[in-house]
Amino acid sequence: MKLGNWLLLFSSAFCAVASADVSNVWVADKGNGTYVNPIIHADYSDPDVVAAHDGSGFYMTASSFQCTPGLPILFSTDLVNWEIVNYALDRLVPEEFYDTPRHGKGVWAPSIRFHDGLYYIFWGDPDFGIFMVSTDNPRGKWSEPVLVKGGKGMIDPTPLWDEDGKCYLVNGWAASRADFNSVLTVWEMSPDGKSLIGNPVLVYDGNDGINHTVEGPKFYKKGDYYYILCPAGGVVDGWQLALRSRSPFGPYESKIVMSRNSSDINGPHQGGLVDTPAGESWFLHFQDKGLYGRVIHLNPVKWVDGWPVMGDKGTSVKKHKKPKGLKSEIITPQESDNFNSRELGKQWEWHANYKPSFGFTSDLGFMRIYGHKLSDNYVNFWEVPNLLLQKFPAPAFTATAKVKIGARTDGQQSGLIVMGHDYCRLSVNFKNKRFVISQVECNDAEQGGKETSYRLAEVDPTKVYEAGLNPNFELKIWLRVSVADGGKCRFSYSLDGKKFIGSDHVFTARAGKWIGAKVGLFSVRPSGTDCGWIDVDSFEITKK
Repeated sequence: MKLGNWLLLFSSAFCAVASADVSNVWVADKGNGTYVNPIIHADYSDPDVVAAHDGSGFYMTASSFQCTPGLPILFSTDLVNWEIVNYALDRLVPEEFYDTPRHGKGVWAPSIRFHDGLYYIFWGDPDFGIFMVSTDNPRGKWSEPVLVKGGKGMIDPTPLWDEDGKCYLVNGWAASRADFNSVLTVWEMSPDGKSLIGNPVLVYDGNDGINHTVEGPKFYKKGDYYYILCPAGGVVDGWQLALRSRSPFGPYESKIVMSRNSSDINGPHQGGLVDTPAGESWFLHFQDKGLYGRVIHLNPVKWVDGWPVMGDKGTSVKKHKKPKGLKSEIITPQESDNFNSRELGKQWEWHANYKPSFGFTSDLGFMRIYGHKLSDNYVNFWEVPNLLLQKFPAPAFTATAKVKIGARTDGQQSGLIVMGHDYCRLSVNFKNKRFVISQVECNDAEQGGKETSYRLAEVDPTKVYEAGLNPNFELKIWLRVSVADGGKCRFSYSLDGKKFIGSDHVFTARAGKWIGAKVGLFSVRPSGTDCGWIDVDSFEITKK
């Protein structure tokens, strides 16, 4: 090949990689110097943000609970436009515990900070303690998790490195494990962030009949004051508190700095404070939107008499001018995927620690998900670890998957799923050398709810491969779910990618255990049978 052709090929490949992802269903940047909230209409619970040490932009992380990879790393140049660039946690620890789905457990409310050449993320696992990972490059490999302090009930940790070389950590407590909550404590911590020193010191108790459910503290120092920003009042209808003191151990005075007031934006809840090079302060936080999870808002901050005043005089903004003096490009978290990479798209997470038995990426133009063997006591999909899922990206959208299903023995099922406490899947079940297409629904999965199946069609295989002990029966099919506002889901399928046949049953999506509803792919098999699979050629998010 001539040099010019090589350069052209390289240039084309680079452009393909470098091109920005822009959602078809939710873009907060209006293109005229303003933005609307939420800036991300997807479930990035308990966000925290830090300025990049090189001045290039900002990094954000969020809770990921039992999903892997965990601790998403998002990057923005302007605090409005974000893309997923990495994950800080490949696998949850203890690994053997998280090799099966542990809904609502795992990574709670992380904080991200930069100190002395390293980025740190601290998080609380309510069942095992406070953990930390670090790196010199947020887009590269992060360290293995360090157990900073073992125990139950410690959540929402944030470090603070002081000018005198000392280090501190603030945390909240989960009543489900510690038997008390609405309490914030501060510890001294080793400067390397790997261990806590001494015993925790009580700095704030929200059990005052007013500021109940104090949690999610973030630790800052500005001037002579130490600040703890924390939500109170509950996830759905709470408010933002600011605490300040001239000592990290208090005593702290408090002030409400943002609340719902007359706005129709509920919350506002937990988030992080960050300053820009232009000298502006901004607060990035979440709003609980039920089935959609905890979506991300951005509010300006003014400092008045040593207190942060958030939003518009303490009320969340719906629309606002973008931060000043920052490079900006319209970009959104990744959604659609053509599965042409050896790396799994960063929009995807599994429902437990990944195992090779879940499936593989490839250079073959598809992602293969193998059929997970169901337990002998199978009730519903709450037990299935190899669900490949992504967050709902907008109030309304359509997800279409182009797939090939391979089956060898009766009972193997693959398809498209909307997952939460209630779930619904468009299931392609192999039976008697044919494929049965059904809509399968389940309510209250965590409580052992039973599945209800609605048969839609029975079709012949597209191809049959006779080699081997068991012939492989293949079906090429398009699977679709259209989600309307309020989570109303209509499933349909197509055998040619053009004509879609819909189900008459409308399913209403529901949030999962501390997470919003998700959409994605699955493949399962009855206990003791040969493994089938689903090859996912593409997954496209569109308006309709």
